[in-house]
Amino acid sequence: MLIPLAARARGDHYFPWLACGDAVAAELLERMGADVEAYLNDLPTVLNVLWRTRFIRDTAQGFFLMHPGAQGVNLGCGMSHHFQWLDTGANHWLDADLPEVMALRRPLLPAQCPRARLAEVDITQPGWWGRLGLPTRDATAGEPPPPPPQPVLVLCEGVLMYLEPAQVEAVLTEFAQCAPEGSRLVLDVLTHRAVGTAARHASVGPTGAEFRWGVTRLSDLAAVHPRLELLHEHSVAECYGWAGLALETLWWPWLGAPLYGMVTLGVHDSP
Repeated sequence: MLIPLAARARGDHYFPWLACGDAVAAELLERMGADVEAYLNDLPTVLNVLWRTRFIRDTAQGFFLMHPGAQGVNLGCGMSHHFQWLDTGANHWLDADLPEVMALRRPLLPAQCPRARLAEVDITQPGWWGRLGLPTRDATAGEPPPPPPQPVLVLCEGVLMYLEPAQVEAVLTEFAQCAPEGSRLVLDVLTHRAVGTAARHASVGPTGAEFRWGVTRLSDLAAVHPRLELLHEHSVAECYGWAGLALETLWWPWLGAPLYGMVTLGVHDSP
């Protein structure tokens, strides 16, 4: 959790064109008194975190512009605080993570608004959508029929690459089966070539975590369920200009997907 927290708190100094202005992260890091210099020395990861934060913020702001009263949820929230940028005054927000994470988060980042709440969840266990009390696609029968539920925005950053492939497929399937039409899932992805290489990652390696899931083709994400649709895909290579894009194009036949990227999935009902 300290890796993205450090990047959002202090990374603006290194990459001002990607600055996210996360005042909450800066204040929280100061309160915690954690030594994060090693993470700040890993500048490629700092850039990745700032880039994905900007992508999430811009994508979510666009979603809430269309659905100002909708529900947003951050799965695997850690110490992030996206609602500081996304509060429309009418929408609802849920930060959710494992019980041990939320036990640490609650005294440090309690919910500051009646429309925001915290919850414990393990998304590797089936039924997490219902346990979080999120709106579902199933309408209750009645006369007249109730209005369709508003779509839900789901964020899942820095989480899925640490799960087994079958667990990731189950998470995507539950989202597809439960989310109301028009909902969005924003997630980050690694190429399948990165699986098993976490020990060589400057920041992740020392934690003992491992990359267990990666993407062979981005189209595989939508193929998990008939309701899923690949709406947007972006690669961090964009941050490195023409040289980064050229190198990724050169390596694409081997990588099959961005070395690191952001994806937006949507759900739709067939006519």
